[in-house]
Amino acid sequence: MTHMDPKMLRILRQMPGGHPSEYRVSPLEGGITNRNYRVERGGESFVLRIGGENTEALGIDRDREYHASCAAAGLGVGAEVLLYVPEERAMVTRFVSGTLLTAEAAARTEVLRRIVASIRAVHDGPAFLGEFWAPDVVRQYRALAESRGVSFPTSAGVALATMERIEASLGRPAKLVPCHNDLLAANMIDDGATVRILDWEYAAQGDPFFDLGNFAVNQKLDAAAERELLHLYRGRVSTADEARLRLHRLLSDLRESYWGFLQSGVSTLEFDFRKYALDHLERFQKNVAVPELEEWLRAAKIARSAEPDPSARDSNYER
Repeated sequence: MTHMDPKMLRILRQMPGGHPSEYRVSPLEGGITNRNYRVERGGESFVLRIGGENTEALGIDRDREYHASCAAAGLGVGAEVLLYVPEERAMVTRFVSGTLLTAEAAARTEVLRRIVASIRAVHDGPAFLGEFWAPDVVRQYRALAESRGVSFPTSAGVALATMERIEASLGRPAKLVPCHNDLLAANMIDDGATVRILDWEYAAQGDPFFDLGNFAVNQKLDAAAERELLHLYRGRVSTADEARLRLHRLLSDLRESYWGFLQSGVSTLEFDFRKYALDHLERFQKNVAVPELEEWLRAAKIARSAEPDPSARDSNYER
């Protein structure tokens, strides 16, 4: 059993059916925002996550996270929530057995099919609290980072100008749907039948294509895998959908870069957040410096008036 600090003891005392002395607690690896632990008692396993300091600056609302986590669990695509202690920024969920996905595994057709089914269930599910629009998040992160004395390279300002062009072409979605907004393979566990999605810190009502683009860039999907992702999600692949996915893929990298810049000014964790920010900014710059960008911008702008609801399936498509 790992040493329990006073906060951990206060949280576990609120767990039903046992005293903290009965628990075996061990740290879980992964994650650069929170502290995560596996908690075992009497043949049962749970996950305790304690939110990091200053995470509200990142746009994380623990009540919204709890609401989304419960909704995902109710849909059968999330972990069961057993305890929420808002004053400690802590939540306990049931441990989900299965394989923690890698980017390589997530791109395999049979796994991708299960991932898309889980994403689709969320997008079709009950509304989340709050709203998420990536350009707004980037602007918020920059302002907060500047207020904490974070400096930016000149290329960051150029990237913001490109973001505004992307935003103008995409436009805000006519219909918002429940979105996860942080679809890393490391946030997914596959039991062979269902892919469970974890860590709902950034969940809110948003554009479904941000989830798709965010997933695609995090798993480094190639063009063929992107088309397969769209076909599984939409039942078809159109030029407009490819354009929207790729533009949101760009927005995802820029959001991640500015998240890193802000973290470099607020986080107390031992992690090189500035390098993380610069790496994502470099990837954004590389991926916008392609001739196809102008085609994507035009296609997305045309699609805005042609199809106001980008979350809708093809009329001939059935899951």
